Amino acid sequence: MKRSLLILTVIISAFIGAALGIIFTIRYIDVINPSYTSIQEKQKTTFVNYPGDSAVRVQRAFHFGDAAKMITPAVVHIRTIYGSGEFSLNPLKQYLNPPARSSGSGVILTDDGYIVTNNHVIEDATQIEVVMNNNQRFYAKLIGKDPSTDLALLKIKARNLPFVKYGDSDLITPGEWVLAIGNPFDLNSTVTAGIISAKARNIGILRDRNNLQVESFIQTDAAVNPGNSGGALVNLKGELIGINSAIATSTGNYAGYSFAIPVSLVKKIVDDLLEFGTVQRGLLGVQIIDVSAELAENRSLDVVQGVYITRVNQNSAAEEAGIISGDVIVAIDNHAVNSVSELQEWVARNRPGKSITVTFIRDGETKSVLTTLKNFEGGDEVEEPKIEYELEGATFEDISYRNLTKLNIDGGVLIKHLSEGKWKKAGIKEGFIITHIDKVPVDDVEDLNRTLNFKSGGILVEGIYQKNDKEVFGLDW
Repeated sequence: MKRSLLILTVIISAFIGAALGIIFTIRYIDVINPSYTSIQEKQKTTFVNYPGDSAVRVQRAFHFGDAAKMITPAVVHIRTIYGSGEFSLNPLKQYLNPPARSSGSGVILTDDGYIVTNNHVIEDATQIEVVMNNNQRFYAKLIGKDPSTDLALLKIKARNLPFVKYGDSDLITPGEWVLAIGNPFDLNSTVTAGIISAKARNIGILRDRNNLQVESFIQTDAAVNPGNSGGALVNLKGELIGINSAIATSTGNYAGYSFAIPVSLVKKIVDDLLEFGTVQRGLLGVQIIDVSAELAENRSLDVVQGVYITRVNQNSAAEEAGIISGDVIVAIDNHAVNSVSELQEWVARNRPGKSITVTFIRDGETKSVLTTLKNFEGGDEVEEPKIEYELEGATFEDISYRNLTKLNIDGGVLIKHLSEGKWKKAGIKEGFIITHIDKVPVDDVEDLNRTLNFKSGGILVEGIYQKNDKEVFGLDW
């Protein structure tokens, strides 16, 4: 009996020893000699800092096709013509000396034909042609442009057009999938996919005579090439989050990264151009640089991120709010700003007269002040468009709706009186009704002003006299 009990005890002890040995081997020795041979397979069974499968829902094929199908009809091909500055109605001269041509992309924003593109796509163009996804063609009117953000607003005369809805570029995050849609190398309706690589990038490509350029680009790795400029960057919901504008490359073609203007800025610029014809920039009135580790050490700053003020302009919004040189701005309207590009974007979203909250650090203390932004002239009012009714020897007059209906035209401008000048020199007589400039419809005197503001060199003037006889004149503008 005792012998049997002894044998049983030995067996149990052996099992316990073996179990302890296995535990020791697994916990300590297996660290050096793992039991698995594939890290890929191991990652499928072990989750350390990743949620379980039940917490992740990957959409069907990321819905690339759905977003592309939705947006492609609303992205247009923009073709521009650059004249020599001289005008001739002789078609042979145009054939022997053809004008320079270029192309890019644009995005339809409204069903009645407002289109956003890059300023560099249409800059200095004498004629702008818009080609739709279905090959419809229109001559576009330039409503306004802004070199400081590289944006421009066009208008075509059409109805019931497909258009792209605004998204929210503030909500996008690095790693998020996006689509770039445009016309690279004249290849219409090209769709490429990529991810958001970074936000608020400043790559130093824009120039402004008043040093008011704003670069706060969305960086992506979606393929963008010459011809994509002005096209759409959209999320997988088919919402516009940016306007593709630039590539970082030494060859001129795509080399890994592309840059888009965030729609948060696009919305404001486009509305300014629509309402005023020019951008209404609200200015803080400071000269600034990024806070770096080196700057923080040299200036004994308590922060290593933010925007350092090197100078405050006299009579500026910042000076009136009590902001001084050496302050470090860390937020605008409670949105953190860690770089010059972020600060420029948040301020540029506002017009003169708008009050914003500026949060800054001074001597280790965080302060916030309410600041009313000013315009470039130092005032706090927006610049209203001025309508000129007399230009180069001609006096213009709007045409009543009744007379437009009687003449069976949609719009036009009456030349009421003529004296010596360019219009009379071209052979135009009093009573002439201007209906088109360079094949683009003219609605009224304000519209005529806007159109002529962007013209130089020779222009084609079309219209009628009261007897409805169509006439065409070449005018050196």
